[in-house]
Amino acid sequence: MRSEADVAVVAEPLAQFTVDEVSPSYWRVTFRNGTVNLLDVDSVEQLADLVTRIEEAPALTVVVFDSANPDYFMAHWDLRADRARVAAMPPGPTGLHPYVDDLIRLSKAPAVTISSIRGRARGAGSEFVLATDLRFAGDKAILGQVEVGLGAVPGGGSMARLARLVGRGRAAEILLGADDIPAELAERYGYVNRVLPDAGLDGFVDAFAQRIAGFDKTAVAGTKALLDLASLPPDEEFAPGLAAFFRTSGRPENAARVRYLLDHGLQTPTGVELNLGRTIGELPDAIYDWLNA
Repeated sequence: MRSEADVAVVAEPLAQFTVDEVSPSYWRVTFRNGTVNLLDVDSVEQLADLVTRIEEAPALTVVVFDSANPDYFMAHWDLRADRARVAAMPPGPTGLHPYVDDLIRLSKAPAVTISSIRGRARGAGSEFVLATDLRFAGDKAILGQVEVGLGAVPGGGSMARLARLVGRGRAAEILLGADDIPAELAERYGYVNRVLPDAGLDGFVDAFAQRIAGFDKTAVAGTKALLDLASLPPDEEFAPGLAAFFRTSGRPENAARVRYLLDHGLQTPTGVELNLGRTIGELPDAIYDWLNA
């Protein structure tokens, strides 16, 4: 018989989404995960539970998502995540991989969803905010889809959502340029609804959410459902993007690129993570110098 000392203890993952039920009709959800708010497999699983909770809340009219880290709303997907665990995840209620399933269900939830963006939201973080109904950003916020610069196809539906949101040309600029999009430009392109002075972001978003929370649930949910019908991509557009991400991410051709970034502060609060879009554009020369140093 094995003693207790022989039995491995598996710690429960820390809660990444903290829900403040301001009222039955208005929730604020704060995301925190490590030093730069990376999204990982635990994020996907916990978001699935949260979306179910949102779907089933009878009086809930509006949900605001914000970040515990003023510099990073959601940095991007964790490049060190367990790829085998990600690939083995069972489908969600839509029949799709749970990462895409989470975002589809979030976008169609009967409650209005609002991203209050302070800091950086790149890659999977950008895909998260694109899945919410409204995006308000502080004037220091930075958004972007950096995957192409890392040698991968974006997997969370950014092609389908951005093309409808900002138009094909601007979507191509954002996706293929893989650069950082500062808040002011994001507003001009329609990537976010509007930009507020950083100090005034919380007050504006709270007042807007309180306004919606005071309206009739049936009217809000019914209007949102018809808006979704008119404007959201069909579910079948999302699976090819995630399949392309699985095929293209982590290839040996890009190993030096990723290793360079990790060695220079990727996924840490400082270093290349601060100006990731700019750094990606400078990578060929930087990697050559680094490898030959």
